[in-house]
Amino acid sequence: MPRSSSAPRRGRLLRVAAALAVLVALAGYLAVQYLSGNKGSPRCTVGPADGGEGRTYELSPDQAANAATISAVGTTRGLPERAVTIALATALQESALRNLDHGDRDSLGLFQQRPSQGWGTPAQIMDPVYASGKFYEHLAEVPGYSRLPLTVAAQRVQKSGFPQAYAKHEPDATLLATALTGRAPASLTCSVQAPSAEGPGDAAEVRSDLVRAFGKDVLPSAGSAGSSAAGTVSVPVRAGDGSTSQHGWELAHWAVARAGTLRITEVSYAGRVWTSDTGWRTERKESGATTVRMRLAQ
Repeated sequence: MPRSSSAPRRGRLLRVAAALAVLVALAGYLAVQYLSGNKGSPRCTVGPADGGEGRTYELSPDQAANAATISAVGTTRGLPERAVTIALATALQESALRNLDHGDRDSLGLFQQRPSQGWGTPAQIMDPVYASGKFYEHLAEVPGYSRLPLTVAAQRVQKSGFPQAYAKHEPDATLLATALTGRAPASLTCSVQAPSAEGPGDAAEVRSDLVRAFGKDVLPSAGSAGSSAAGTVSVPVRAGDGSTSQHGWELAHWAVARAGTLRITEVSYAGRVWTSDTGWRTERKESGATTVRMRLAQ
């Protein structure tokens, strides 16, 4: 006598119903997250100036903070944007812009530099400012590096076993360098977890990091200490061409990239204001800009 197919059919229907229930629940969860403004993990995005149309690149706040340090060290040494692009592409390949405490043999840090090869002590190499400075020091010794293909320039410094690997990072490194050197205004934004949840920001720590990255001349004299009000660090901007200064946007983007680490809740410059919730928005019209202001978590 033939076996009834009703039981297997019921089983299939139950499985289909269960799968649909899971999909509906997932869709509901994602909708709630979107409507509540929770778009996922903290992230940073770099793209065209002033949010225009064009290519974008996404990275974590930690990666953005390291990239901002690499850029600041390069420009402070008076090196061109091309040098910053080469350094960023190298760090993207060597460490994915992460300050690694491990690597091949004794390689460490953003550029996977080796203490045994004379790059410095492990503690020095794990300092992003030091590591970036050593990379630029060696890059500057490469004749005509700014005119060489990026892979060639990077390989002259790194002496990697995979010299062609740097090439694939050039588009992202170029986009990052354009933003972090300040040439593309309001082109870097970060969505970070509420800095206030980790306690108040420390103005002294912000000023210390500024000086380490940009040099002591980035801040006013010790008497004014670069702070105009409690919970705020103000940085004067060097004069530049046009109504706003490239250096001003370099400082503003550095502050946005370092916002999570330094518990910066707001950055304002040239009539534009950044917060983690809104990104860059226009606050008012200005004919010029002389100060980058960073408001800290209280």
